[in-house]
Amino acid sequence: MKLRDHTRASLLDYTVAQCAAIVPDGREAAFRVAVDAHLDEALVRLARCIDGCAPWRPGEFNVLQSSQHTIYLYYLANTIWTRSGDTAAPTRLFLMNKALNGIDLFYEIAMPEVFYIGHSAGIVLAKATYGNHLVLYQNTTVGRHKDQIPVIGDRVVLYPGSAVVAGAVVEDDVVVSQGVRVIGKTVPRGMMVFAGGAGELIFRPRPADLMAEYFRA
Repeated sequence: MKLRDHTRASLLDYTVAQCAAIVPDGREAAFRVAVDAHLDEALVRLARCIDGCAPWRPGEFNVLQSSQHTIYLYYLANTIWTRSGDTAAPTRLFLMNKALNGIDLFYEIAMPEVFYIGHSAGIVLAKATYGNHLVLYQNTTVGRHKDQIPVIGDRVVLYPGSAVVAGAVVEDDVVVSQGVRVIGKTVPRGMMVFAGGAGELIFRPRPADLMAEYFRA
């Protein structure tokens, strides 16, 4: 994958410098070691995601493209934690993502292989089941309540201000419309869900060609 305006070495320096600016605790040397050891695997994961997303140029990572930067920091944090069990570097990356991109996405959360973020500001994602080819927009929330954990299927779009919480189940090929809250309910496969009266949900068939806007076949 091409790193736009960067080499691997300069991307490493850039990431360490961002960390030093956001978490100025004097531990950049240890952070650099952790990032350097896992950067290549994280970039492979990032490349797979970027190549799968239709709005982005395949084979190229632009660290100044904020949504790509958001996903980069997540994959890097998750890769370090998964491979080494280290929490210090992933915590710093998590905090960097919050500060720079406005997203609450913890490194222990298992995000899919390919997902697209329209705008990251205000997104809050809890530990849940996330299907592949997920689309997220600003101010979307996925939240658990005690042992009630949301399940989100494949090819799901969460439009701005939507929420999937508690034991909600959003099946494959679903669109949750702007501002709609799915709380402990099931949205059937292939539906677009709207808010009805008295907290009820209204279901209509989802446009068949919607995902071509977001993902390559």
